[in-house]
Amino acid sequence: MTDEKSALPGLDAASAITLAPTSSVTPNASQLALDEKLPDEKSRGGVLADDDQRSTQDEESPDEEDDAPSEAGTAEPERDPEAMQRVPSGPAYSAFSKPMKKWIIAMVTVSSFVSPMTANIYFPALNPIANDLGVSINLINLTLTTYMILQGIAPTLFGDFGDMAGRRPAFIVAFTIYFFANLGLALQDKYAALLVLRMMQSAGSSGTLALGYAVVADVAVSAERGKYMGIVGAGINIGPAISPVLGGILSQYLGWRAIFWFCLIFTAVWLIPYVLFVPETCRKVVGNGSIPPQRWNRTILEYIRLRRHPPVVKETVPVRKLRFPNPLKALGVVFEKDLGIILFYNTMIYLCFILVTATLSTQFKAIYGLNDLQIGLCYLPYGLGCCAAAIMQGYILDWNYRRIARKIGFTINLKRGDDLAKYPIEKARLQPMIPMTALGVVALICYGWVLNAETNLAGPLVLLFVIGLCVTGSFSILSTLVVDLYPEAPATAVAANNLFRCLFGAGGTAVIETVLKAMGRGWTFTFLALVLVLFSPIVWVSVRWGPKWREERRVRKLREKEEKQARKEERARAAS
Repeated sequence: MTDEKSALPGLDAASAITLAPTSSVTPNASQLALDEKLPDEKSRGGVLADDDQRSTQDEESPDEEDDAPSEAGTAEPERDPEAMQRVPSGPAYSAFSKPMKKWIIAMVTVSSFVSPMTANIYFPALNPIANDLGVSINLINLTLTTYMILQGIAPTLFGDFGDMAGRRPAFIVAFTIYFFANLGLALQDKYAALLVLRMMQSAGSSGTLALGYAVVADVAVSAERGKYMGIVGAGINIGPAISPVLGGILSQYLGWRAIFWFCLIFTAVWLIPYVLFVPETCRKVVGNGSIPPQRWNRTILEYIRLRRHPPVVKETVPVRKLRFPNPLKALGVVFEKDLGIILFYNTMIYLCFILVTATLSTQFKAIYGLNDLQIGLCYLPYGLGCCAAAIMQGYILDWNYRRIARKIGFTINLKRGDDLAKYPIEKARLQPMIPMTALGVVALICYGWVLNAETNLAGPLVLLFVIGLCVTGSFSILSTLVVDLYPEAPATAVAANNLFRCLFGAGGTAVIETVLKAMGRGWTFTFLALVLVLFSPIVWVSVRWGPKWREERRVRKLREKEEKQARKEERARAAS
């Protein structure tokens, strides 16, 4: 009986090319000789457990199968009827096993905690740092402004880099920058060094924000994406909840330098297992996970496994050209009609979110006379609401996705993903957001007037929990929709989202104290709530016209791709 591996003398990794999750693929000769098990039925560490079990998706005509020899000139064996029917509707969306997907999401969730933690853990140490460096509080506040500016710009670079070279190199570069920035901050004693290194710290930590959501888009189909996006969002929202308390404790008992030593140690503890055990997921690099990444982009476990169990044939990895990341790609996302309006409304929601947190310490100190540690504890209800919203909205989004699919007779394919061109994803995502945003608006208005009346501390703390639950929940839902609408480059789309919310946030925090003095607490937060009400018709516009604009963008992108390929072929003919 012919050994199964001998049936693949000419199969190499380069033949696993097209891995579009919704395309219909005709099986070719090399597919028919594969092992019956699908790639994602094997536990793996970034590359399949056996190299000869990689999926191949070459789009060849079935009429050529009987006569065409393999790439090495060896005749193909007799076809297995079950294998011939194995991929009638395209390859699996993800070749990663469920345990591996959970491991990847867990590591990404921890990484998403770093950027908001770094921004907020610094707040309790502002006065001690100013005293030790002999500068004014205004100069120390300048480090906050420059931090937020880099927080908006950095993801545009790392987002494009992650979509081009892969998530692993982008994560590793970002956290390496962050590691050495923290080392310098812990050792420096000059204001100029503090200013520059805080900008480096922001660039390294903020670069991971776009990558986290992109990894979810790499491994999770739309029907289950809400749950995973919620988990990653919970990691982002835990940062503002516990980092002010943590920063206050470290600064009070160990000194402000301990904050940066903590960030450095945290980074090292995360980075080591990531480099060793987390595989590449970028679909432009590894497809659904069955194409091996570049040799320099593999985990240590992959190197060890390949040395112990070399592939039957020499492995050929497609060569990918690297270029300098283009931050302008994120700006291009804003000018897409369906995405632009979502990004704008999401920015308005984030503005309310960040202005509540930015004014909490000053308002609570003025009204209730709390010290720094007590103020840090007041962030906990807000952060708990944010975490609850991030997790809860994920399950609600997945439930509503299934509900609408049943209603319109749409078949969900958890294996290979869904063709969203035939599904109203805008409606599925935005429906749960409407009551959540409405409750958040009411809570925001009540919060302003409760502060204005200077009631018992319990009142604003309860409202902070509701605001965190509803306002942040709405923000997370729109972030999920952004990823759904731009699957070809999710990191770039999230980077665009991050760029504008951070720039608006930086501007808002710069003027909010002046606005509070001019309008008062009640009218300031009422004004913010009414801004959300004023622009709320954007939700209806997206549900009504979004699918049409999305289809127009898809057709335009396809036409541009065909024209680019035609020009490339024309240049090749001219050169020959």
